[in-house]
Amino acid sequence: MRVGVFDSGIGGVNVLSCLRKKYPNNDYIYFGDTLNLPYGDKTKEKLFILASAAIDFLLTKNVDIIIIACGTVSSNCYSMLKNKYSIPLYDIISPTIEYLKNCDYKNIGVIGTNRTIESKMFDIYDKNVITLATPNFVPIIENNMIDEFEDEIKYELSIFKGCDVLVLGCTHYPSLKRIIDKIPINTLDMGEVLTEKLDIENVGNGICELYFSLISDNLVDNINQVLGVNYKIYQK
Repeated sequence: MRVGVFDSGIGGVNVLSCLRKKYPNNDYIYFGDTLNLPYGDKTKEKLFILASAAIDFLLTKNVDIIIIACGTVSSNCYSMLKNKYSIPLYDIISPTIEYLKNCDYKNIGVIGTNRTIESKMFDIYDKNVITLATPNFVPIIENNMIDEFEDEIKYELSIFKGCDVLVLGCTHYPSLKRIIDKIPINTLDMGEVLTEKLDIENVGNGICELYFSLISDNLVDNINQVLGVNYKIYQK
């Protein structure tokens, strides 16, 4: 099976890593739109255009399904994209919402981009949900500056002390787990939730091709930390 995955940058690679662990035989084609990141401050109309371009590119690679590994696109454009394309599309947020509705957690924290938080996707009526937009986290992660901003990250997230769980509502944010664990707060990774729920074939050659609209040294370093060396990278 050929699986397409896309995001604005490195974030979706965290999701890709989860998928490869569960379905190692599938072929993966990833697109990261690093030239246009961050997505979190863009209008819904612009997000739809960018997401459509990403999907159109993945379709040229003859993928069988596409995973929207971007919280911002998933929370703002998923229904429009589903109406536009016939290929099976999976968004990153819906499985987490379903999980939260049926779990025992009562006090839930959520961090995400401005557009994700503004969408109110995580407003669950019978839960106490605290949300916080953390748009500065994406460039910190993309520029590989997590250690330099550790104190700032811990300070911003200190409001979630006492929560049962902190939802990492942007796929970039699993890169911050080692910092968040020091606070400490339990975290929920949307990529892990999606992968656990997903039921697809596991047949292919195990190929992993990564395409980015802009490649930098920081990007390659970040990918190596997540995926190791078993991939090929191209600039689109």
